[in-house]
Amino acid sequence: MTHFAYQVALVNEARAGNCDAFNALVHRYDQNVYRLAVNITRNHEDAEDVRQEALFKAYSNLGRFRGGSRFSTWLVRIALNEALMKLRKRRTGRQVSLDELLETDDQSLKRETTDRHDDPEQRYARTELEESLRQAIAHLDEPSRAVLMLRDVENLSTRETGAMLGLSITTVKTRLRRARLDVRQKLGPQIKKSLT
Repeated sequence: MTHFAYQVALVNEARAGNCDAFNALVHRYDQNVYRLAVNITRNHEDAEDVRQEALFKAYSNLGRFRGGSRFSTWLVRIALNEALMKLRKRRTGRQVSLDELLETDDQSLKRETTDRHDDPEQRYARTELEESLRQAIAHLDEPSRAVLMLRDVENLSTRETGAMLGLSITTVKTRLRRARLDVRQKLGPQIKKSLT
């Protein structure tokens, strides 16, 4: 059975009231939802709220899921909407501290390492570079950060990213190019330092 067929089967079982099937779906995508939420909200508590609300809405509205896209795409869209709503509420309410803006989940942007036998100096340099990357992304404007997170972290296609954000493919490509350029410029000195 293909991954997509398995996903469809789980969705159908969950629609029929099988809580274990919904839990299996949640288990499969829970970390993706949280990672997206923490990178959009830049706050662990808000990200947890977003995750809970997104999962609740997905469960409550499972009957409305048409199956025209993957369940994961639908769930990420719900989480993205929740995260953006959380940001809007935050803007109209309290002020955000600089420390909070820079705070991200240590695991949120890390990729699996391919060499587990690297020396401590290499690990330190990689950790330093990852921290610089998180900070560079945190300093992007909200629209650019959302596009970059969906394309480069969540690995959605340009078309899926555009559909989720209500943007044309050209706009997604433009924002992504600018976001990558901004990050590259901010990381330039760090990359040169790690190469020496």
